[in-house]
Amino acid sequence: MKSDLKILSYNIHKGFALSRRFVLDSMRTMIRKTEAEIVFLQEVQGDHNGHAKRIENWPGAQFEYLADEVWPHFAYGKNAVYDAGHHGNSILSKYPILSFENIDISNNRFERRGILHATVEWAEGPLHLLCVHLDLTAHGRRQQVSRIADRIRSHIKEGERVILAGDFNDWRKQVTPVFREQLGLKEVFLEKHGHYAKSFPALFPILTLDRVYTRGFETKEAYCHSDPPWSSLSDHCAIETTLRKI
Repeated sequence: MKSDLKILSYNIHKGFALSRRFVLDSMRTMIRKTEAEIVFLQEVQGDHNGHAKRIENWPGAQFEYLADEVWPHFAYGKNAVYDAGHHGNSILSKYPILSFENIDISNNRFERRGILHATVEWAEGPLHLLCVHLDLTAHGRRQQVSRIADRIRSHIKEGERVILAGDFNDWRKQVTPVFREQLGLKEVFLEKHGHYAKSFPALFPILTLDRVYTRGFETKEAYCHSDPPWSSLSDHCAIETTLRKI
């Protein structure tokens, strides 16, 4: 019997809409409505002296607030650190996380980036999850794609399943050939629809920044959440996909 897995990837813009309105509670509601089993998050506030007070009756981090009571297992990779706090990537999972590591792939002091690599105990075998948010420059992205490829080759066995998701900032559509030819990864929207999802800016999406790449799966469904109320939350649209193991 084939096993399906529902995934969501979302750059939450530290819980703020483009209007600078704090909308983390609405984001949590919409993320939960997808019933995703695994959620990849970018630009998650791990700690902030001022923003933490915006979450009523919640003393913890944003990723803990989003995971609460729905995703019992989560991992966080701190990337950008500043006087008021820090933010980075996070993975929420309904399946046990056996281990995780955050690998620094920053190219400069202005864009602090990392690969959050978690290994999950899934019924069909070990599942490797990599959550990323790449540089704004093409040169920086090329270096980071090379490091992601090195990480997968050196730490993941060839037959093991991989999901690589996040904000790739790849409006020039240059990263997919590397992932496909060197690692055997497929992009879900491209596989299902023949084109990438337009995910940025959320109010009028024209750029194809947000992706989900997989190995060991076929894409059963792929959606870009660009309709209200999603369009009035983060500056990015969320990408949802249902995967079937092969």
